[in-house]
Amino acid sequence: MRFSEYFELGRTQAYLDFVDIPLNTDLAVFLDPSSIKSLDSDWGHELSSLLQTFFETVLRSIRNGEDRKAKALLASLKESNEFHLGYSAGRSRGHGFGTNSADTVWSALTKSKAASSGLLRDLEDTALLIPGVGTDMISDAVCNILRGPLILYTQHICRYHGIELTKNVASGPIWNPQLEIWEEAMVDLPVTREYGKVILVPKILVRSKISYHSNEYYSHFLLPEMQREHLEIQSPLVESLKNGRLRVTKKKLVQKYGKDKLAIVNQTIEKPYVLDEYREQKAENPPEPLSHSQFAEIESTTLPDLDSLLEDLKRLPVGAKYAGEYEDIVEKIFSVIFYPSLCSPTKQHNIHQGRKRIDITYINEAKNGFFYWLSQHYTSPKIFIECKNYGKEVGNPEIDQLSGRFSPSRGKVGILVCRSIENRERLTLRCVDTAKDDRGYIIALDDLDIELLVQEYKDAGEKQNFIYLRKAWNALID
Repeated sequence: MRFSEYFELGRTQAYLDFVDIPLNTDLAVFLDPSSIKSLDSDWGHELSSLLQTFFETVLRSIRNGEDRKAKALLASLKESNEFHLGYSAGRSRGHGFGTNSADTVWSALTKSKAASSGLLRDLEDTALLIPGVGTDMISDAVCNILRGPLILYTQHICRYHGIELTKNVASGPIWNPQLEIWEEAMVDLPVTREYGKVILVPKILVRSKISYHSNEYYSHFLLPEMQREHLEIQSPLVESLKNGRLRVTKKKLVQKYGKDKLAIVNQTIEKPYVLDEYREQKAENPPEPLSHSQFAEIESTTLPDLDSLLEDLKRLPVGAKYAGEYEDIVEKIFSVIFYPSLCSPTKQHNIHQGRKRIDITYINEAKNGFFYWLSQHYTSPKIFIECKNYGKEVGNPEIDQLSGRFSPSRGKVGILVCRSIENRERLTLRCVDTAKDDRGYIIALDDLDIELLVQEYKDAGEKQNFIYLRKAWNALID
């Protein structure tokens, strides 16, 4: 049984911002540190900072000979069964560093030249350089280090979907970067009768594997450099082919130097620039979030049914009585077609101490397509959506209402959604006037426009280009 089924949300994975985990086992997806560090939002920066400060504290403790502190820090990376991410085939059994393996990992870190030489910088480096550390352990470690913000995220999701929270649930260890200690607290969390408490993870954070992989690093980065060096010095490993070409095979290098993590460390110490190149390549090309189709395959669920949502939209009567249902349908459609560019939707988001409310607010985490282009040229860390289930055309009051939500810190881009636009030229001119007055940028869409966006999404796959939105934007600034 999945989380959505247990709490009767009436939504499948494609319409949910979080990973819809099975409660009785684990889902084979993982939290990848390098993917988290690629996030551009304030929340993403907070997560990255927590990961960085924790591992820096562990390494500093080891270098300073504070063995007890280092072991205690690692021991608190306990098996994180409440996240339900990983390889467990039966009931969730995390593979965190934890109490049982803290001594082993601490010993490996203290004895490794990677730590003493300064090669180790980040948690993900341990996947390359420390024996016994693999995908599951790193993902579970990340879950624990990010437990604090993920608890807050879970609370937000529960409020969003009306899920009851159980009060005074033991949080588990929460990393405090200011005090550099683990803390415990009593928090509000969703609790299931059979499987206990649950902590949710945004689906934009998970990947099918950790991007740092020792075999990849060794085979495609270190060994080619070793081949080049041996050819340069004409070592005994160089062989001459019939055509006169010289070569050094990777097989001979592995036979001479080995292929375990000790061999990787020894070669990296001699060629630290190779590790820098690997890090740079990973930073410049982080793995993309899992697509709807990938989630459907991993979870054995269906793909989103956008045609059905469009039919619901057409059948819905206009008027204030159905405003909530209209907002729900628009949010479902946008959450599907704009994923993974836009994520973490918040409904009826309060600003100005609750004096103003925004129907739907998305965080802009785009790495390509229209919303990425938008983030590079305009202030758009968040995208604001205002939904008007009117039987009349929207005008200046609605435009002014949405532009009043903008700010330099929140962003100055919004989408005004209504049922129909009778005079598009007039409405566009009103939005142009708003932009020229430096009050922000508003794209107006109606039901037919949403149909066009859905069709464009279906035709283009998940490329997120949205040429229709680009044309609408150009009309604002030309």
